[in-house]
Amino acid sequence: MAPPTEKKAKKSTLSEVVTREYTIHMHKHVFGQTFKKRAPTAIKAIRKFAEKTMGTKDVRVDPALNKAIWARGIKSVPHRIRVRLSRRRNDAEDATEKLYTFVTYVPVTNFKGLQTQTVEE
Repeated sequence: MAPPTEKKAKKSTLSEVVTREYTIHMHKHVFGQTFKKRAPTAIKAIRKFAEKTMGTKDVRVDPALNKAIWARGIKSVPHRIRVRLSRRRNDAEDATEKLYTFVTYVPVTNFKGLQTQTVEE
């Protein structure tokens, strides 16, 4: 029988206000999707990705990111997109969540060799 393992204390996302840059492979989220649903599906996939990686339910998408997704129309979504996810404190008094994630667009010319980076602000 295996010896009992000690449970590690789970890190709270509340204490960490952090900003990271990610490359999201959009093609795998919209492949096989109906043409008229591709861009909306891409935005939903970005929201889901941000929610999963940053651990917040409240995800806000920058209008510049929305324009970048929709730039080539509803059906020609870019295969990859570079985004900056920034976990911030929610200062509104009536907020249910203490933190929210703000997703912004990072324009890049080439995706080769890019990795996830923590950005110092």
